[in-house]
Amino acid sequence: MASFVLRRFISMVITLWLIVTVTFFLMHTIPGSPFQRDGRESNETVIQNLMAHYHLDQPLSVQYILYLKSLVGLDLGPSISHYPDTVNNMIARGFPVSFQLGMAALLFAIVSGIALGTVAALRHNKIIDYAAMVFAVIGIAVPNFIVATVLIKYVAVEWKLFPVASWGTWKHIVLPALALATGPLALIARMTRANMIEVLNQDYIETAKAKGLSPAVIVCKHALRNAVLPVVTLLGALLANVLTGSFVIEKIFAVPGMGKYFVDGINNRDYAVIMGTTVFYSALLVFLMFLVDVAYGIIDPRIKLHKREG
Repeated sequence: MASFVLRRFISMVITLWLIVTVTFFLMHTIPGSPFQRDGRESNETVIQNLMAHYHLDQPLSVQYILYLKSLVGLDLGPSISHYPDTVNNMIARGFPVSFQLGMAALLFAIVSGIALGTVAALRHNKIIDYAAMVFAVIGIAVPNFIVATVLIKYVAVEWKLFPVASWGTWKHIVLPALALATGPLALIARMTRANMIEVLNQDYIETAKAKGLSPAVIVCKHALRNAVLPVVTLLGALLANVLTGSFVIEKIFAVPGMGKYFVDGINNRDYAVIMGTTVFYSALLVFLMFLVDVAYGIIDPRIKLHKREG
C-alpha cells in the first residue's frame, strides 16, 4: 500500500506540474494587458511600474520559475485587480461557499439519480422507465445555465418559492443546487439503470430469489451494491465538474463563491487569480480521483491492488 500511495503521489505531482505549465503559457498568449482594459488610456510610467512590481516585465521563462517557487511555498500571489487582496485569501473566502453549493448539488444528484435509475430498471420497458430516460436525456442535453434561467423565471420570480440574488440561508442554496445537479443526476440515473438491468440478470440474483429473499433485500443488498460501482468511479470527476461548473451558476445567482473571482479574473486578465483557481481546482480533482481509486477497491473486494496498479 505504501508503494502504491507513493507512486500515486508522484503521478499527482507530475500531473499538476503539467497543468500548471500548460495553463501558465496559454494564459500569457491572451492578447492585452491586465493594466489596460476597456480601451482606456493609462499612464505609460504607471504601467511600467506595475509591470515591474508584478514581475511581468521579466522574460516569460523567469516569470515561470518565479511562479513555481511561490507555488512550492503555497503562495498563489497577489491579485492584480483586487490589490492588496491575495489569491489565497480569495480562495479562503470563496471556496467554502462553492463547496457548500457543490456538495448540496452532488448529494441531490446521487440520491435522486440512483433512485431514479433503480426504479427505471425495475420497471424496464414500462412508462416509468421511458419517462425517466426522457428526463435523463433532457438533463444531459440542456446546459445548466438554461435550467438556472428557467428556475429563476418561474420558481423564484413568478411562483416566489425561493429567493435569488442573495445568500445566507438554506433557501438560497436550493435553486442553484438544482441547476447544478441536473446534468450529474441524469448521468447517474442512466448509468444506474443500465448497470441495474445487467445485474438483475446475473445468476446470483436468481439464486437469491430461489432462497426466498424478499425483493427489497435482493435489490438493496445484492443488486444495488454492484450496480453503483461504476457510479463511484465518477464521483471524483463529478464533484470537480460540479464545483468548476458552478462558476457560471454562481454568477447567475449572485453566489459569493469562487465563480465570482474566477470570472472577474478572466475579464480583468488577472493572471494570479486565473492561475490560482486553476491550480487549486486541479489539485482538488487529482486528490479526489486518488480517493475514488481507494474507495473503489474497498467497495468491491474482488478488485486487487496489484491489478489496479497494472
